[in-house]
Formats: sequence, structure tokens, C-alpha cells
Amino acid sequence: MLFATSEAYPLIKTGGLADVSGSLPTALHELGQDIRLTLPAYPEALQRAGAVQRVAEIPTRFGVVSVLEGTLPGSTLPVWLLDHPDSFERSGNPYLAADGKPWQDNATRFTVFAQAITELAMGRCGLDWAPDIVHCNDWQTGLVPALLRLEHERPATVFTVHNLAYQGLFPMASLSALGLAPELGTSEALEFHGQLSFIKGGLIFADRISTVSPTYAEEIQRPEFGYGLDGLLRHRSAVLSGILNGIDEREWDPQRDQHLAQPYGAANVVEGKLANRLALSAEFGLEPSSRALLVGMVGRLVEQKGIDLVLDALPSLLELPVQLVLLGSGEDRFEAALSEWAELEPRRVAVRIGYDERLAHVIEAGADTFLMPSRFEPCGLNQMYSLRYGTPPIVTRTGGLADTVTDASRDTLTRAEASGIVLERPEAGALIEAIKRACLLFADKKLWLGMQRNGMRQDFTWRRSADAYLELYAEAMRS
Repeated sequence: MLFATSEAYPLIKTGGLADVSGSLPTALHELGQDIRLTLPAYPEALQRAGAVQRVAEIPTRFGVVSVLEGTLPGSTLPVWLLDHPDSFERSGNPYLAADGKPWQDNATRFTVFAQAITELAMGRCGLDWAPDIVHCNDWQTGLVPALLRLEHERPATVFTVHNLAYQGLFPMASLSALGLAPELGTSEALEFHGQLSFIKGGLIFADRISTVSPTYAEEIQRPEFGYGLDGLLRHRSAVLSGILNGIDEREWDPQRDQHLAQPYGAANVVEGKLANRLALSAEFGLEPSSRALLVGMVGRLVEQKGIDLVLDALPSLLELPVQLVLLGSGEDRFEAALSEWAELEPRRVAVRIGYDERLAHVIEAGADTFLMPSRFEPCGLNQMYSLRYGTPPIVTRTGGLADTVTDASRDTLTRAEASGIVLERPEAGALIEAIKRACLLFADKKLWLGMQRNGMRQDFTWRRSADAYLELYAEAMRS
């Protein structure tokens, strides 16, 4: 198997793609699969990779790409870093320049990447190794299935959509400049409203398409989530499926988490949560209160995450026995509004602008409930961390949130299945009602404890996800 990605933790990370790309191939490798991880040789990736050796050179239209072999830090997973200095030897974000805009040569950079991956996939690099399956991820590798379709005796391909909002759109004039076959410039291939769409290469030409949750696989076939590609995805629905991401259960384990005031498990969740709640309140200067529902939130301060709904609801929420602690960064207007609330209500609202890994763990363990009122969420990780930490989440019924959190209804509470509270709509009024429900449930310690333990016994390991991907790979190879 060849797993191709534009980022992988801990070598380079800008978002959730890196977490998946570091964890899934590692889990597959630990299951005994012969798998290689390949990504660009960014300076940061080279620095973190440690010792590497040049094992091959790949000629492309834009010069030679060197294959640098090493292992993913903390594992024995083989890694091939693709070194093309003109494309990847630049500091900062892999996709954006210092002004926050995409690098002007992104089309060239990721065409070089795709051409090199294609040569590796076809076993033409003198490495005495060729994969049966190539797993591509997001638009940065979208050209690979398209290029492989032009080959004879090619490996099977899987293309995973992590977030359909990012599509890799470039001027149609790029087609000839990139040296791509003219037939790829049609609407049946990469053309999309007069532009060149790299993500379409994966969506049209891959043998199997996956997304990061079953519900998101359904959502992207509808206009409101499809970004103009919903018709294509409906057309290919027979080969489209959703597989939930896993979480790093070693990094996110309340029984062994060194960031916590007191580690705990399901057996002593009440005592453990209390100790960590007190530590969280002390760190953020909140009024210690066993009666108030302490709501935690960690994430980007953007509309997609529903932060505007939180601000709209906050005056009403503060009429309830509720406290809020929030960690994140994003749009200036949201950062300013939240900071203003923290100044007005310093004993009930605490805000830390930025990101701090330790504080993220402290909030997950110390909060009574975790808030994720996202407008869309392909998979989401924080709700799974929350469930594992006995912190019943409040989420919107969308994407992976819908697939992982079971709403606390009379029936699910009776059947010992409830693990959180689910909003049907991303609206401030619905959010207020959800938190009112959370307050009532929190006041019933027996019901709340049941919800905590229901969440803590769920399996969100990468082993579960890896098993599902092995089945998908088998389907792709049979097609």
C-alpha cells in the first residue's frame, strides 16, 4: 500500500488530515501490512524526520524529485519524503504564503507531487517495490487517480475526502502548462465551471471514494454540503462510503494523561472529574461551584464551528447555572467579542486566545460538558476526546458528530445508550435549549454518571478504522 498525503503528524500539521495521515498508516503497519507513507519533503518534515537516505530519483516535467527514505517518528512505519526544492523548500504553511494567500505555484507544486507518486505507484523508481493499492487524500493528491487511469496494469486507488470545501481550483490555462493530457481538461474529467479542479481527479477516477464519517458521505451528496460537486458524488454513490476517523488513544487517555491534576477511568470518573474541574477553575479564575454546569470549548473561532451561535446565546446562557471556558483562535471579531465577555463576567466566562495542547487536555478533563455546535463537521475529534474523558458533548446533528454522539432521550437513557446532547439545527435558540437540557441532566447525578460511562466505553481506536479501510481496499482491488 502507498499512502499519499500532503501532511502527516508529527512531521508537518495544519489540520485533521495530518492526524489521520500519521495514525491510519501506522495502525495498518502495526496490523502487519506492507505500507509506505509518502509526502513532500518540507523543511519542517525533514527536520523532524531525523536520519533519511536518498533511495531513488524520479524525473518529472519540472525536474528531478528525490525520494528520501526514513521512518515516521515514534514508529517503524517507512516514510518516503519527496524532495523537489523548487516546490517544497520553503518555510511556513505548506499551502499558504506569509500573506495568508495560497502559494501562486500550488498547481505546479502538487502536480510535481502527483507525478512522483504515480511513478512510485507504477514501480518505475528502481525500488523493487510497487503497491497493490494507492490511498490518496484531499485535493493535493487528486491528480494521482487521474494520472494512473492513463496507465496500463495500474494499482487500485482509493480517494478520501477530508473536507470538500477545499478543492484545489486553478485556471484552465494551467492544463497545458502542467503538461497534463488534453482529455483531462473536459467536464468528464478535471474541468469545473471553467476552472481546473484537482479534487475532481480523485472523485471521478478513483476506484473507491471515502469520507471521514458515514453521515458526511451522505451530506456531500446534497447541494448544501456538496460545493457544486453533489451531482458527481450522487453519480458515484455506489463507490462512496464513510469511515470514522479514530483518535490517538495513547495521547488521549484519561487514565494516563500527564497533563491532568488527577488521572481517572470509568470506575472513578466522579472523583477524577471533580479534581480536574477544580484545577481547571483555578487555572482560569472561575468561581468554584458544584452547582454550575461548566461548559468547555476548544477550536477555531469561525462560523463553521458555530462560535457566532455561542455569542448570540451567551446572554441567555448566563441566566442559567452555567460557566464557560474557551480555548481557540480565529476571526478577529469573534476573538474580540469573546474577550469582552470574559472581562464583563470574569468568574463565569474564561477565554484564552490561541492554542495550547496542555490546556486542551485540561479542558476536556475538567469541563462537565463539551460544546461543538458546528454547522458542518466532516468527522470531528474533540467530541470523541470528550466521550473518552467522561465529558458528555453537546453537538449539532451533522457529519461525524451525528455518528458518534447518541442524544439523551427517554429511550436512550433507559437503554443506557445516551452519551451526549444533540441539536437538530445550528441555531442559537436550539443551543440554549440544549444547554438547558444539559443542566437538568447534570443535576441528576445518576443519569449523568450513566451518560459519562456510556461514552467512555466506546471504541474510537485507529485499529477499528484500519480494519474498515482494509475492507475498502479489498473492494477497490476487486473492482
